[in-house]
Amino acid sequence: MCICTNMQTDVFQVLADPTRRLIIQTLREGEQQVSDVVEKAGIHQSGVSRHLRILSESGFVSMRPDGQRRLYALRPEPFQELDGWLTQYRQLWEARLERFEAALEKKKQQQTRRVKDRGTRE
Repeated sequence: MCICTNMQTDVFQVLADPTRRLIIQTLREGEQQVSDVVEKAGIHQSGVSRHLRILSESGFVSMRPDGQRRLYALRPEPFQELDGWLTQYRQLWEARLERFEAALEKKKQQQTRRVKDRGTRE
């Protein structure tokens, strides 16, 4: 999966669906059968199967046959790639927040000095 301009929409569309996010949350517990996901997520089997197919096609979920069962699990790579993509924005906002914090601290110190100056004049 590549998070490039035209893929961003696809990745975010996949993750935007609340049912798929619930399935992802359920699969965080580890490899599971569709019936386990149905039970834990409280969604009909047809819906779970449809969303698992979408998650699988987008690379977020893998399926491993085990006899008659199909076991689904999260794949770490798309989440790592998404985290890497988000890191650049996280760094941007952290830098802005640090500058904002420094400006607030400077203003607080100026106000403290003004209060002290008023107190010494009285």
